[in-house]
Amino acid sequence: MFPLFFLSQPHSSQRRLNQKSLSHINSKREKRNQIKKKKYLHLMARRLRSSSFFGDLSTREIHGLKVSKAFNICDFSCDPGGCGNGVLSVEHHGSFTLPLSLSFCKTIDKSHLLAVSDEDGFVSIYDTHRNLPSFTSCREKTDQARITEWVAHNNAIFDLCWIKDGTQILTASGDQTVNVWNVETKKHLGTLVGHNGSVKSLCHHPSNPELLVSGSRDGSFAIWDFRCNSNLKSSISLNTNQHTPAAFVGQAHNTVLPKRTQRGKIAPVSITSVLFLMDDISIASAGAADSVVKLWDTRKLKSPFFEAKPQGEPQRDKETRKHGISCLSQDKSGTYIVASCMDNRIYLYNTLQLNNGPAKVFSGSKIESFFVKSAINPEGTHILGGSSDGNAYIWRVDKPDQAAHTLKGHEGEVTAVNWCTSDVGKIATCSDDFTVRVWNVTKRNKTSLLSPITVRKRITAPNIQARRLAFTSIVGPAIGAMEEANDPPCTTREPHDVPSSPGESILPDLRTPESARKRSFLCASEEGSPLSVLSPPPSLKRKTIRDYFASASKTEAPLSSQRSLC
Repeated sequence: MFPLFFLSQPHSSQRRLNQKSLSHINSKREKRNQIKKKKYLHLMARRLRSSSFFGDLSTREIHGLKVSKAFNICDFSCDPGGCGNGVLSVEHHGSFTLPLSLSFCKTIDKSHLLAVSDEDGFVSIYDTHRNLPSFTSCREKTDQARITEWVAHNNAIFDLCWIKDGTQILTASGDQTVNVWNVETKKHLGTLVGHNGSVKSLCHHPSNPELLVSGSRDGSFAIWDFRCNSNLKSSISLNTNQHTPAAFVGQAHNTVLPKRTQRGKIAPVSITSVLFLMDDISIASAGAADSVVKLWDTRKLKSPFFEAKPQGEPQRDKETRKHGISCLSQDKSGTYIVASCMDNRIYLYNTLQLNNGPAKVFSGSKIESFFVKSAINPEGTHILGGSSDGNAYIWRVDKPDQAAHTLKGHEGEVTAVNWCTSDVGKIATCSDDFTVRVWNVTKRNKTSLLSPITVRKRITAPNIQARRLAFTSIVGPAIGAMEEANDPPCTTREPHDVPSSPGESILPDLRTPESARKRSFLCASEEGSPLSVLSPPPSLKRKTIRDYFASASKTEAPLSSQRSLC
């Protein structure tokens, strides 16, 4: 009989197997934990990117408008001297085609990818991080920058839209449909069916990638929800995934009394542009009939809740023609809405002050067709616009009266334009000369606003009384002895340098030489109560959403009292 403790001991080979199995199990656990960690980080980054309208406005009110980089609009160039700028030729199988739309990817890690759609129904993806060719060699070297291309429609593609973190792309075509594509595999994922005219504009929801709005030439706009399985048509036999709209608004921009032209045709009612606003519930639409921007509440789509339009101006040369809008755009905080009008003006609206009409008006370009677009940069500081004279123009938002900077190089009408989201200073323009130009600023002019040279420091008025008391208790006697020993023959003091009490000493000016502006600021703070950049007077404070609704309630109160008296 063997002892029990000897029988319970496993064999050496069995021990090795147990150790291997444990190590294998531990390695599997580590891999699972790493995968979970990556998923969690991806989810958190996605949540941070999909911030709300009110959250962006609150951070902007508290911290101010922060831009990662500053650039000079006079230093834009499309010469292939550096990486990221050059000229791309739009052609397929040796034949040129007109580019109609372009868009940079909106995710940070893929923002260098540029999608271009053309009149033949092709979608081309270019890598703008590569060395792009010049105008003379663009036909031979464009293929070096092109990543992939495919035929998305058998008709012209008027608009593009990146969704799902840059993994999918939507194409709006003249065949009255919208197709969903996988960018990497070029696989067709679905078709949005419901419009009776060419689809002219697309815009995804700012925080929910499953929602989409589209505008059509038939005068309607539709809201699509990819999560609704009930919106799938029974076409399994055809192996097509067709979606119908979750909400549909027809004749959104029809006039009250539609007029007929000389040929007997009804006035145009086409919707040229749609936007999902940053408040997550509102939609802005514009049409070819007039210069009115209509705002819709997705919870109640029977009628628009507001109509923004330019202020009435005196008619010149008895001109009574109504000008349509070719494009709408907005910044990433949703503060500004920019509308390109066919009267050769670009109107900028403040979403908090829509009742006052356009906040600023920009002119200088020629908008003679609805293909000429404009776009405001994500930071809301500059506006880029195409023109029918073959140039592109850039305006500064804070200086609307200043002449626009001209970008020369195209030989045809400049139509679609777009800003790169992460690489500040990189833009793209396409033209009827069958080319796409990628512009960038020189590297020596790329300076960060967060550097010590350009950061605005928060200046607050010092506590003069506390400084005087502290200085008196420490070095007051020494200064008095020096003054008695030196005894200068004549001394002059400012009124504010006179001591307030007999025992208080004078605070000498130990500051370094500074500008007159800072010195006057300190003097003003000494005479009155301490001021601060963070607490300006009420007249200089920027209005917030709360102020906007408070003023609206104040104006409605007298009206309600008058109605009660009546």
